[in-house]
Amino acid sequence: MNEVFKALSHPARRRMVAMLREGPLASGEIASRFEMAWPTVTAHLAALKAAGLVEAEKDGASVRYRLVISAVEEAVAFMMELMGTGEAAEATAPAAGGETKA
Repeated sequence: MNEVFKALSHPARRRMVAMLREGPLASGEIASRFEMAWPTVTAHLAALKAAGLVEAEKDGASVRYRLVISAVEEAVAFMMELMGTGEAAEATAPAAGGETKA
C-alpha cells in the first residue's frame, strides 16, 4: 500500500492514472500529453507499474499501459475507511437511537 500512495504522490502520475481510466494508451500517447522529457515520462510510468497501478504490454514497437482497477479500488477503500466513510464506517456508526448496527 505504501508504494501505491508514494506513486500517487506526484501530480503527473495522478494525471496518468486519470488518463488511463478511459482505457489503455501507448506510451507515446501518454508522453505527448506532457511537456517533459521522454525518460521522465518513462520513470513516472515505471513508478506506477512498480506500485501495481498499471500493467504494460508490448504492442509492436510500442508499449501499451492499462490501469489495474483492483489496486486503485484498494487504495480508495483504504482512504474511505481512514476518513470514516464507506461500508466499513457505516457498519460501525451509531444508529439513530444511539445503537450501533450489527
